Amino acid sequence: MSPTKPIDPNLLMSRRSFTASTAAIGAAAVFAHPSFGKIAGLRAENTLKVGVVGCGGRGTGAVIQALKADPGSVLWAMGDVFEERLAPCLHYAKEAMLDLDDEQSTDTWAKKIQVDNRKFSGFDAIHKVLASGVDVMILTTPPAFRPEHLRYSIDANKHVFCEKPVAVDAPGVRSVLASAKVAKEKSLSLMSGFCWRYQDQVRETMKAIHTGGIGDLHTIQTTYNTTGWVEPKKRKSEWSDGEFQLRNWQYFNPLSADHVAEQAVHAIDWQAWAMQDRTPARCFGVGGRQTRPDVAETGNVWDHFSLIYEYDNGVRAYHMCRHWPNTPSDNSAYFIGSEGNCTMQPWNGTHTIEGSRPWKGAAGSNDMYQREHDVLFKSIRNAKPVNDGRFMSHTSLLAIMGRMAAYTGRVVTWEQAMNSQVEMNAQPWEFGPRTTPPLAIPGTNETI
Repeated sequence: MSPTKPIDPNLLMSRRSFTASTAAIGAAAVFAHPSFGKIAGLRAENTLKVGVVGCGGRGTGAVIQALKADPGSVLWAMGDVFEERLAPCLHYAKEAMLDLDDEQSTDTWAKKIQVDNRKFSGFDAIHKVLASGVDVMILTTPPAFRPEHLRYSIDANKHVFCEKPVAVDAPGVRSVLASAKVAKEKSLSLMSGFCWRYQDQVRETMKAIHTGGIGDLHTIQTTYNTTGWVEPKKRKSEWSDGEFQLRNWQYFNPLSADHVAEQAVHAIDWQAWAMQDRTPARCFGVGGRQTRPDVAETGNVWDHFSLIYEYDNGVRAYHMCRHWPNTPSDNSAYFIGSEGNCTMQPWNGTHTIEGSRPWKGAAGSNDMYQREHDVLFKSIRNAKPVNDGRFMSHTSLLAIMGRMAAYTGRVVTWEQAMNSQVEMNAQPWEFGPRTTPPLAIPGTNETI
């Protein structure tokens, strides 16, 4: 199978685009599951009831992947702060099930959707979904809510799929680490949204690096450069400050953690993975807001970052990300070692090593988003829980640490980042008055 750029999980899929994109990837790789033919004969005790909180594009995609991952998974409950997001999510989930209905009857596939009246909205939707009897939680709200929702879910003894980043600040990261520890003690599975860790070509490349393919690693460069992202929503007169910011959450750093942590964190995770999740000693960097329109809808996030991470063993890692219109996109990684250089460009399937031991990746492409859920549900069925808690927390903090360094213009150590007491959402979220967070100006903000 030829390498294919993965589907953007942030885009809501129409039935037509869903079918077309899966055909491009390869239907067998995306949909094949040896147990799907057994759905009609499942006993009640074999059902895994899935609940989702956060029903936008990523939540919708994750629901579909969860339903495909296991013959006994059913969509049981849904929640979102905005009621109008529930119906589209449910619609696309049903459409995806019908598109997969080649050999099964429509009635059989309909058994995968059992939401009934378990559709909840508002800030307390998480509690209603948890109380509905679900077994597995999908947490795909804006990142600001992730630590709290994860804690509620683990306390309620639920298995969890937790999107990235897992927090927007250090107190949130520490909360997630604590929840991950409890999940392990309770033998609950906790799957992260760092999907490249489940992509076969990248996994093969990381194995080549870790087994000495380039000798001793000493330099890393990663990029996540795009022309832009989500179109901001114009403010309506009836929206409060809180609602306006939530509807444009990508553009307000208390909700998104800025794009270096919300989006580019995938490339930063390649750095963490190559370093076998060893933490850096310090970070410094620059960034700013150069091309993003200066309007209320684009909030206070920057549009570019350039960061340098230093490790105690001498390794330096460089990261660059930007949102600039009319400029080339790039999502690549370069690993330089004592005996060779590795180029990794997953968007076009280039995975090579040049040096004393030349190498070219041979693995085929796969749907990494689907693989995550396949692994999660298999771990639940086999009572062999997976727990991505530590690395998903540390990678998220790597990005937050970089943002801290760039925002302040200071060198930030790992200990400073991990122990920071700054809470970006000290004011509880609600629909009502809310101060617009200021734009960070390096050298004027000394708080870490």
